[in-house]
Amino acid sequence: MLSKEAIAVQQALIQEGLETPMIQRSVNPSQQQHDTQEIIMQLMHTLGLDLRDDSLKGTPARIAKMFTHEIFAGLNYANFPSITTVDNKMNVDDVINVSQIQVTSTCEHHFITIDGFAQVAYIPKHKILGLSKINRIVQFFAQRPQIQERLTQQIKIAIQTLTDSADVAVRIRATHFCVKARGVMDTSSMTTTLALGGQFKENKSLRAEFVHSTEQV
Repeated sequence: MLSKEAIAVQQALIQEGLETPMIQRSVNPSQQQHDTQEIIMQLMHTLGLDLRDDSLKGTPARIAKMFTHEIFAGLNYANFPSITTVDNKMNVDDVINVSQIQVTSTCEHHFITIDGFAQVAYIPKHKILGLSKINRIVQFFAQRPQIQERLTQQIKIAIQTLTDSADVAVRIRATHFCVKARGVMDTSSMTTTLALGGQFKENKSLRAEFVHSTEQV
């Protein structure tokens, strides 16, 4: 059973056209893991790998478990983090800024690693979000096949939905191994994406302050 917070975030993303492209179906994790394992076995066989070898024979099971329970766990909203908020009794109206949040995701075009850092800032209205929950929200949406632009927007929409505040800013700076380890094989380039809402979008001074602060970390 999905939490009300998970449902609210999912609906907000669908409404904004920012949900990860997924077919609507019931998810049985055990069956999903079994089916994935069978597919990986077939892939390895097609590549000519000998699954009788003691180093390879456990690989299909390992990859299937990794896909369903780890790196793609964010495809299942049953894994959405438990969210803690408190009423803003302190009347906090300044920026809350969390930086250097580790982002490890997977490029949906090549199923290879995206690795970098996120920074999330928001101005509270009626609710304050538990600090670790911001990290967990970033992690949840990173645990999907992703493009960085969508990931940045998804985090913004989720924070806006959970805090009832439009004033949210998200910045991600990451290395894409589909660029680093294949194709052009550029080992030094990084990609920066920015998603701004509310005052961060409308107020040039506040926007500049956020962008400048991200450049100092």
